[in-house]
Amino acid sequence: MEFSLYFKTLKDYYRKPYTVPTQRQTNPSYEMKVPLSVITLLLSVTATAQNFDLGSWNILNIKYTYSEKWSIFAEAQLRSLKFYNDFHYYEYKGGVNYKIGKNIKVTLGAGSYQTYKEGGDFVLPKNNNEFRVWPQIVLSQSISKLKIEQRYRAELRFTSSGYRNRFRYRLGVSYPFGKDLDGYKPFQISASNELFFTDNEPYFERNRALVAFNYKPSMTVTLQVGYLHQFDYKINDETGRDFIQIGVFIELYRKATKNSHHDSTSEIELKDN
Repeated sequence: MEFSLYFKTLKDYYRKPYTVPTQRQTNPSYEMKVPLSVITLLLSVTATAQNFDLGSWNILNIKYTYSEKWSIFAEAQLRSLKFYNDFHYYEYKGGVNYKIGKNIKVTLGAGSYQTYKEGGDFVLPKNNNEFRVWPQIVLSQSISKLKIEQRYRAELRFTSSGYRNRFRYRLGVSYPFGKDLDGYKPFQISASNELFFTDNEPYFERNRALVAFNYKPSMTVTLQVGYLHQFDYKINDETGRDFIQIGVFIELYRKATKNSHHDSTSEIELKDN
């Protein structure tokens, strides 16, 4: 099998001595196992997604932290109803964040959201062509190493079928673990559930649940693999399905703020979806 041969090649490669360029002194055997474990997870996820005909949900997020209170971000998403086939949706958005306090953050974002018909890649005509503006507030608290987040978002939606309002509430938990690497944990598991409401009957519109594993190879990069289930109730702008979520999150820092951020382990956040 090609999959078995590919995995054997990777396994043989990672048996060679491996070290990560770094200023700190760590256990070389530990450093060698981390990349192999992550690649093994990705290969397993790929095989599972193909066997169970799951869709793909891809995220690229770039965040720039200007100060301890202000940051900006840009994000693009690409989704398919089958595993990297039947692409039906993409979005791109950006915004600004402001931390009112240690556990309170507000955001103002906007973006373009495009949904296509089923049955192939970007099948026309579109189900929805939308521009969206969304203010939100995130409340967080920690219980030992466990972090709990509540996110409240209001969406002002300018769609191809007219203006709509929508309201979202997400409750999530995350737990970082692993050996400390320059003030942060390299691994994180998280789970969240989000409810979508409108101001018109039947009011309840969607439920979105996510379980994810994050690997942080450096202070500025986070890789995410997760399983996302979405249930839609009488909504036609996107189909509710099961997805494998793969995300790359890049965090950049203004030089003056990098050191203070670098020494903190409290900045681990639930990643967006």
